[in-house]
Amino acid sequence: MKIFIDSGDVGEIREAQAMGAIDGVTTNPSLLAKAGKPTNEVIAEICEIVDGPISAEVIATDTDGILREGRELVKIHPNVVIKVPLIAEGIKAVKTFTDEGIKTNATLCFSAPQALLAAKAGATYVSPFVGRLDDIGVDGMELIEQIVTIYDNYDFETEVLTASVRNTTHFIRAALMGSHVATVPFKVIKQLLEHPLTDKGLAQFLEDAKKIPKS
Repeated sequence: MKIFIDSGDVGEIREAQAMGAIDGVTTNPSLLAKAGKPTNEVIAEICEIVDGPISAEVIATDTDGILREGRELVKIHPNVVIKVPLIAEGIKAVKTFTDEGIKTNATLCFSAPQALLAAKAGATYVSPFVGRLDDIGVDGMELIEQIVTIYDNYDFETEVLTASVRNTTHFIRAALMGSHVATVPFKVIKQLLEHPLTDKGLAQFLEDAKKIPKS
């Protein structure tokens, strides 16, 4: 499973990249607002750090506006993927982008029918938001299982990008279910390395190392 970092923080992205942990980046307006810089500037900087898919989201909600914004965003770098909301106007834009050879990420997916329509429109990725479903009392990971099964049944090329990942359990379940990608906040990427037995074992090794005679 590929790992994308879900962040607009260039410092976080640099650190995750230095770990060799990430294959791409997803951003959204909320994340980019924290950067305090123009969107195009931040996306360009991210593209210089990570050589992989970089999702940049449009703000428009009408098809013409989505297409206009998306065509400008892809001029930033060849790795830019246009993030489009899964609404009727967005699906129309996804179809047009696909016909033009522009990669897309159909975002804010909360149902299997939405994911099926995204795949039929030719989306490169679909982003089901598992954490937000959990927030309303629905097991978000069941949606991942449904979408992976549907896509496998019909050999859709669209990749399932598990989003709104809140913890390591989401991450592990996504991998077990065959999700192609998980996009993960930096704090969760760091949690993937954490285990009390690792800390305990390292502390013991370091303590024992002090007992080794000096040459």
